[in-house]
Amino acid sequence: MRLLTTGLLAIALAAPAAASSAPSVTIKDDAFSPVTLTIVSGQTVTFVNRDDDAHTVTATNGSFDSRGLDTNAVWRHRFGVPGTYAYFCQLHPFMKGTIVVKAAKP
Repeated sequence: MRLLTTGLLAIALAAPAAASSAPSVTIKDDAFSPVTLTIVSGQTVTFVNRDDDAHTVTATNGSFDSRGLDTNAVWRHRFGVPGTYAYFCQLHPFMKGTIVVKAAKP
């Protein structure tokens, strides 16, 4: 029983660290934060709208679009190809961000 309790405690302590290391962008005060995020190809970025207004996450090259995200809405996109992806909010075009995707190491 002690081994099981110790194992469950270790899992519980490790879980928040794993979740916080996932790449994410927060939308707040009519801005994307961070403005530039660097990830490895194959990773998924979570976009969370913490603003009072609706926003979109729309690639300037048209490769992805979240559509409208209301307050507290979450949208995820997997970036499979290395490159630089500029994006903006269609509702507030002054809001801009960039995802830099580096090749995964073999």
